[in-house]
Amino acid sequence: MRTILAAGLLATTPALGFAQDVEGDAEAGEKVFRKCQACHAVGEGAENKVGPVLTGIVGKPVAANEDFDYSDVLAEMGAEGKEWTPEELAAFLEKPRDYAKGTKMAFAGLRKEEERMNVIAYLASTGE
Repeated sequence: MRTILAAGLLATTPALGFAQDVEGDAEAGEKVFRKCQACHAVGEGAENKVGPVLTGIVGKPVAANEDFDYSDVLAEMGAEGKEWTPEELAAFLEKPRDYAKGTKMAFAGLRKEEERMNVIAYLASTGE
């Protein structure tokens, strides 16, 4: 199991071969994630929408969902071995189109660092 630090609380998610601390408030991140729900889903039984399922994405390789047709830029990042670390997710969520030029993600991004960290803590808590 992997331990996630979220606002001083520990959440346990399946191991991906390493331990990782994620700073942020998962409960607040769940509320911010509502902005994402038009295109993304998380949790047991979640299905791809316009965007891929994000359950347990923290620590996974980029473009790892085999049932989703990613943009070329994200597929290439995945092929190169890039992973969705908290730092990479924060950079992507700040300005997706600047981070991955050519991404299909239309969302402009989360400008507030606190919102990004909270969403990442929430996503970390959704491990499969």
